[in-house]
Amino acid sequence: MALISLKSVSYTYLKDTPLEKEALLNVSLNVEHGERIGILGKTGSGKSTLIQLIGGLIYPTSGEVYVKDKEIRKWNSKELCKIVGVVFQYPEYQFFAETVFEEVAFGPKNVGISEEKIEDCVKSALISVGLSYEEIKDRSPFHLSGGEKRRLAIASILAMDPEVLILDEPTANLDPRGKLQIMNYIDRWVDKKQKTLIIVSHDLDEVMRLVRRVIVLKAGEIIFDGPSERLFMSYDKLEEAELDLPEIVRLVKILQEKGYPIEGAFTVQEIVERILAYKGYKSLWKC
Repeated sequence: MALISLKSVSYTYLKDTPLEKEALLNVSLNVEHGERIGILGKTGSGKSTLIQLIGGLIYPTSGEVYVKDKEIRKWNSKELCKIVGVVFQYPEYQFFAETVFEEVAFGPKNVGISEEKIEDCVKSALISVGLSYEEIKDRSPFHLSGGEKRRLAIASILAMDPEVLILDEPTANLDPRGKLQIMNYIDRWVDKKQKTLIIVSHDLDEVMRLVRRVIVLKAGEIIFDGPSERLFMSYDKLEEAELDLPEIVRLVKILQEKGYPIEGAFTVQEIVERILAYKGYKSLWKC
């Protein structure tokens, strides 16, 4: 039984009006327990619509969405939140509480976690994203830095301990250091808790080291679904989706064109190892 299953799902905004727009077209896919998936595509490709359907925020125009073998319409919203946690783009714009504690505690309270466990949930979630519970719990969410706000928003979802964590452009508008920090915190939380991760992005560099499977959308349709390594070798699919090649893949492509046998290398260490072997030198990492 797949954790999440979409069967021939389509979604149309403003159906039967002059502004009708098809956002997804006959999409079918399964998400298994413990998978790490990147959903990629340009703006307007259907990425955000897809995660709204998985999160039960909208229902398909046609087709069916199942979570744990139960059709999405049959789920109680509070129960679904325990399974699927979604952090939308720029979540800090949705803050409403007076203190950080109240902001993070809202989700666990809403899904029925007992009062005596709320503090532990809040503390654990804040620590998971690198925020000090004692230093930050009584501060206003609105007075935090941009990076702290983003981490707080993620903590608000982690506090509910969902089985599936979905992140929509989690590092948008953050500086390189802030991006790296957030991706590291997400990586550690997912690994420690053995959760399922879905990251939505248009940036391959951002997600390639965290995911194992990539789904590429274009104009509401899936044009690629497979291991991330295979996508990075499918330059035609990346070009079709109008996605920029990750920096490491550009380097591999350039070196391949110069005759180095490094196909399938996707880390600096792998590239160096293969070049050294090609040149007849010993490995730097085994000396």
